[in-house]
Amino acid sequence: MWTGSDLFVMSADIEGSELDVSYLIEATMPAGETKIIVNETKFQDQLRSKGFGEKQDSEYTLGHCEALYLAFTNRLVIKNNEDTNIGFEQLIKKMLKHDPSILTRFLVYRDLRSRGYVVKDGFGFGIDFRVYERGEYQKKPSKYLVYALNEGINLKIEALYDLIDQTARMGKNSVLAVIERRGEVIYYKASKFLLKDNRFRQESEISAGHIQRFDKG
Repeated sequence: MWTGSDLFVMSADIEGSELDVSYLIEATMPAGETKIIVNETKFQDQLRSKGFGEKQDSEYTLGHCEALYLAFTNRLVIKNNEDTNIGFEQLIKKMLKHDPSILTRFLVYRDLRSRGYVVKDGFGFGIDFRVYERGEYQKKPSKYLVYALNEGINLKIEALYDLIDQTARMGKNSVLAVIERRGEVIYYKASKFLLKDNRFRQESEISAGHIQRFDKG
C-alpha cells in the first residue's frame, strides 16, 4: 500500500529563472499541421540551453506542451503561413483536435516547469513525461517518469501495474500526477507493492481521485 513516505512532493523551491528563456522566441506552424518549427539559430540555442525543443532531421521543433507553456508565459510568438499570430487559446484549440488529453498534460507540464524541472515528452508505455532533477538535464538520464491523470477518472489495475512494472525495469521512479478539480496538481510516487496486495488486485478499477484512501490500508 502507499504510505506517507510514498507521497511524491515536488520541492516548492522554484528555480524558474534558470529555466526561463531571456527573450521572445519566434516560431511557425505550417497550415494544416500542429508542428511548431523554430527556424532561427539564436532561438534554437536559447531553447536548447533551457531544455526546450528537439532537432528532428533538418528542423528544430517544440513539443506541444513546450509550445503551450512558452505561449502561456508570453515567451513565444507563433505565426502561420499568412504571417498571422497564433495565440495561446487558438493554439490549444488546434491541438485538442489531434490530442484530447493535451490540456491535462499541459497543466502537469506547466506545474513541473514552474517548480524548476526540465520536462520532456515520454517515449511510449503510456508515459507522459520524463522529468530531470535540477541541473541534471543533458548530464544524467531522467529520474522520474510521470503519468498525468484527471481526478475521478477510472484506471484499470492491470494497465497501471504494467506501467509501473515497465518503469521499474528501466530503473526509474513512477509518479502519478493527479489534477484535482480545483486545478491543483498532486504527485504520488507509485510502486507495485500496492498493486500486489490481493485486496486491491481483485478490484477491476481504481479512481484517481481516491488514491489517498489507500494510505491507511
